[in-house]
Amino acid sequence: MKRLMTAAAALVLLTNPLAAAEADGAMTQYASERAAEWLMNDTVVAAIKAQNARTAGLSAAEIDSLDKDWRAQVGQAEMPLIASVLDSPLSVSLTDHVADARGTITEMFIMDAQGLNVAASAVTSDYWQGDEAKFQKTYGVGPDAVHISEVELDESTQTYQAQVSLSLTDPATGEMIGAVTFGLDAQAFY
Repeated sequence: MKRLMTAAAALVLLTNPLAAAEADGAMTQYASERAAEWLMNDTVVAAIKAQNARTAGLSAAEIDSLDKDWRAQVGQAEMPLIASVLDSPLSVSLTDHVADARGTITEMFIMDAQGLNVAASAVTSDYWQGDEAKFQKTYGVGPDAVHISEVELDESTQTYQAQVSLSLTDPATGEMIGAVTFGLDAQAFY
C-alpha cells in the first residue's frame, strides 16, 4: 500500500507543475537548513579542505582511474577506496543524520572541489560526481547555488526521490570548497 501511495505522490509531482514547484521549494528549504545546521562547522570544513589539498593536483586521467576503481569495487568484498570514504568519521555522521531523518533523507554525500566523494551515508554508484549536474550546477555556479533533480524512482531505496544539491563554502572565508547532495523522499514534501 505504501508503494502505491508513493507512486501516486510521484505522479502528482510529475504532472502538476504547481505541486512540483511547491515541493521543490520545500525540499530546497529543508536541505538548506540541514546543510547550515549540520555541515557548516569546523570539522566538516576541515575534512573537505584536507581532501581538496590531496586532490587538487589530480589529472583528468587520474580522476577517471579512481572513478573506475570505485565503480569496480561496488558490491565486492574488497572495497578499499569505497571503505576509505564510508569509514570516515564524517561519513558516520552523515549516516547518523540520515537515520535520524526517519526516511525523509534517503542518502547524503559531500563532494570536494573536484567533484570527488569526501563522505557518504551509503555507497554511491560512482566516486566522481564532477561530470553530473549535481556538481556542475552548484560548485561551478557559486556559493548560493542549488540544483534539484527530477523526481525518480531510486532502486536502492525503493522511494521516489529528488536530489537537492547545494554549494558548500568555508564560513570563515566565503571560499567555495565543495558541494553536498541530499536524496529526499519526494512524498515527504508534497
